[in-house]
Amino acid sequence: MVGNWPRSVIVVGAGIVGLSTAWFLQERGVEVKVVDRGGVAAGASWGNAGWVAPGLAIPLNEPAVLRYGLRSLLNADAPLHVPASLDAGLWAFLARFAANCRWRSWMRAVRANLPLNEECVEAYEVLAANGVSAPVIAAPITAAFRTARHAESLLRELRRLEAAGQRVDHTVLDARRLAEHVPLAGPALGVGVRIDGQRYVDPGAFVHALGKAVMSRGATVYAFEVDEVRTDGRKVIVRSGKGTVLSADAVVLATGAWLPRLARQWGVRVPVRAGRGYSFTVPVDHPVPGPIYLPDVRVACTPYRNGLRVAGTMEFRDPDAPQVPARLEAIVASAQPLLRGVHWDERTDVWVGPRPITPDGRPLIGATKAPGIYVAGGHGMWGLAHGPITGRLLAEHITTGKQPTALADFAPLR
Repeated sequence: MVGNWPRSVIVVGAGIVGLSTAWFLQERGVEVKVVDRGGVAAGASWGNAGWVAPGLAIPLNEPAVLRYGLRSLLNADAPLHVPASLDAGLWAFLARFAANCRWRSWMRAVRANLPLNEECVEAYEVLAANGVSAPVIAAPITAAFRTARHAESLLRELRRLEAAGQRVDHTVLDARRLAEHVPLAGPALGVGVRIDGQRYVDPGAFVHALGKAVMSRGATVYAFEVDEVRTDGRKVIVRSGKGTVLSADAVVLATGAWLPRLARQWGVRVPVRAGRGYSFTVPVDHPVPGPIYLPDVRVACTPYRNGLRVAGTMEFRDPDAPQVPARLEAIVASAQPLLRGVHWDERTDVWVGPRPITPDGRPLIGATKAPGIYVAGGHGMWGLAHGPITGRLLAEHITTGKQPTALADFAPLR
């Protein structure tokens, strides 16, 4: 360590959050090593919907979600599913989550997210302009509903965001204009809300391009699972179960839904659980000019390699559990009546990934109780959108010793 800031950092986790932190640390002259048990983009960063959508970065802990969740608690076909389980930790987490499903907690999460939402697109543009060779595509996201009454729930949320200080440019579309903007919209969809100023990416391609950029700047990416993180007062040491040892001046734990395993011993008591999402790709008969959101069935659709990536569900299950085919069938059953020209039986790229959920709707970004050990995770459904700006802010924190104001509400020791 030179002066009061680290000259070398190990980043544990090669998803969008970890690699963004590595890139912005390199911008500040820090030597970086990256470790991930599965390699680049092996977790939630590969198969998600790919939205960089500050206008829809709405915290999960809305009171309506609690009411909906209680109704669908053990329904295997519901978009939000909690399997019958004796996992005491999961039920303790859900109790804390339920306690935070209040407007006061929701509004605090909204206001905390404002700086991330304001700068997340710019952070992507910085990466894309400086060696990350993957496009960031500007397009509105169109939310589609059966009726105006169904659309009102999203419009209320957008009004609440605006009241909290976040402007979201949006336009209500009647059935004719919806069909013009969304050629895949079926006759059951009669109202749309077009949310302007948004972006999307091919998430796997972008994260792999980010990984290549980080390596081209001199970082080494190691493929092993970290079993231990410790400090000797001068260096931070990470070790694998097979005896591989790396050391540096500091470490960033960015392991998504697996974050508590390594972070708990360093005073991080906010639980993080896997809210698993599923996705697949299907061919379509009509153009897909931009992302489509089906809020009533909680399904997100994105243009993807001449087809459509369909993503949905929130399943509270172990992050390493195998896929549950019934969850995929539930997505198809819910979205099929709403879209036309989609070849649902020709699914490819079937994927499940664990989104890291916190009970209060706020991620964990910053220092732990141990000098030189930092965490970055728990972004829920918005890890892809907020990953690069998280990395930029955390790199500033690590290399200056000063916590950016934007990170105050995300303190890991809260």
